[in-house]
Formats: sequence, structure tokens, C-alpha cells
Amino acid sequence: MDKKRALYAGTFDPFTNGHLDIVHRAAKVFDEIVVLVAVSPNKVPFMSTETRVSVLKKLFAHEPKVTVDSWTGLIVEYARQNNIGSIVRGLRPTGDFEIEFQMASMNRKINPDCDTVFLMTSEKLYYISSSLVKEVWTYDGDVTPFVPPLILEELKKLKPKK
Repeated sequence: MDKKRALYAGTFDPFTNGHLDIVHRAAKVFDEIVVLVAVSPNKVPFMSTETRVSVLKKLFAHEPKVTVDSWTGLIVEYARQNNIGSIVRGLRPTGDFEIEFQMASMNRKINPDCDTVFLMTSEKLYYISSSLVKEVWTYDGDVTPFVPPLILEELKKLKPKK
């Protein structure tokens, strides 16, 4: 029997507890999850790609179903090249649906063998976004409730910009 493999991609800058929740829930549905740090030419990252990949590998070191990688390019093309049949996306009740639906439709057109699976963000975490975490951190706010401890340690190595 073929393993059900899924891809969960994002810039993850930084990776939040909302992201972590989606990975854990996706691991209940799929046999393997690739957490893919997507490199976007339109975004200036807070943390380097190498740092994000490294800390995520540490975070998921004891999760046998989860691997971490990075990619510059279309995630649907990564899925094709790596025989991954599903892309997992989290949906928050904050207007995510329209853009996610459009992206899933485009991905399906590019690679008809790859489906997008949407998981609703947990009600306790729906308000968290990487952008808000970065903003709170930049102004010396406490982001402890919003990110895993390993991510917080990495953030502390960065100097907040004011």
C-alpha cells in the first residue's frame, strides 16, 4: 500500500503554535508530512531560510512522520518532483478562504494529481499569524503564548528592531 504523503508549506517566519497544530492534526490523516519552508521572492524574512529549516528539524526530531525541507519555486512543483499527492493548508476565519481557494485551484491546474486539503485552524489559535508575532516581537512584546519554545529561543537570538 502506498503511503499517503502530504506537504505543508509556508514561509514559517516564524513558525507559530497555529502551524504546529496543523502539522500535528495532518499527521493523524497522512502517513508522512513534509514541512516545507517556502522561499518567497516577495518577502524579506525575519529569520534566514537555513535558521528556519534548522529549528524546524529540531522541533520535529522526535516526530517520525514529519520531515523538513526548503524550496524556492512553486510548491506544487515540489510536490510533483517528490511524489506527494496532497498539500495541506490551514484556514483561519480571517478571510483566508478566497486566496487559499484561488491558490488550490491554480495548483490543481498545474498538477492535477495533487489535491489541497484544508484544515480549520483550532479555535484557540485562529488569531495567531506570523506577521502579528513579528510585530509583537519587534516592539518587545511577549510572544511566548504564540510560538513553540524552540522558536522563542531562536527569536531571542535576533535583536528586535524598533
